[in-house]
Amino acid sequence: MTKIGVTLHPLTSPDRQELDLLAQQIAEGVVAAGGAPVFIPPDLDETTLYARFSSLDGLILSGGGDVAPARYGEQALPQVGGVDEQRDHMEMTLVRWALAEKKPLFGICRGLQLLNVVCGGALYQDISQHANAIQHAYYPDYPHDYLAHAIAIAPDSQLAALLGKTTTLVNSLHHQACRTVASSLRVVAHAPDGIVEAVEVVEHPFALAVQWHPEALPAAVESKSLFGALVAVSAQGQRERHPQSAQIPEIPQRQA
Repeated sequence: MTKIGVTLHPLTSPDRQELDLLAQQIAEGVVAAGGAPVFIPPDLDETTLYARFSSLDGLILSGGGDVAPARYGEQALPQVGGVDEQRDHMEMTLVRWALAEKKPLFGICRGLQLLNVVCGGALYQDISQHANAIQHAYYPDYPHDYLAHAIAIAPDSQLAALLGKTTTLVNSLHHQACRTVASSLRVVAHAPDGIVEAVEVVEHPFALAVQWHPEALPAAVESKSLFGALVAVSAQGQRERHPQSAQIPEIPQRQA
């Protein structure tokens, strides 16, 4: 079976209950697409981390707390929260390996922002820094599957080909976003206010990141397409590397 790594947040995250739910929904999306999710906690030493990475066929960067502004040369504003240096280091290391080895990669929300930082970009520490920004987070009266706004998708993008459309409605659970986009990334979707909603890594077979949370929209055709594409591309790479795949180990359980 095709193994897809899913990065996790720290056990000490202030919004752990919410992030646990989103991580579980990501795992369910992978399973529904025919893959086997393998959770990656942030506290692995580098040797263990690379062993885990090497066993994977694809990688998902999940959502969570803010990337430390120091990672892109800034001092933190009061709005920044949920920063975890250990998680930043773990995920940035994984991204560098995935890009170097051309391993399929899919980023979700924070995952898009972190991918941009790894590649040399910078973030809005808070969307209030973006002129004329619409609301992108804090919908207290709505569940995670609330479709907050539309996005416009580049017609010639991999994303448009996967979704079969150039516009769609998305949920929105973020207060940060890309400000300066790294030169190795191509912006392939925008919100109505110009906020970056998806990027693709140039000259990579499958390295895509979105600003919304498809895992929280499990019944949506678009979400199934995204998870399905990641698993399919990862499975192809698995067959090329290992004509007879080894048995998949059980997903490790986290302890409180």
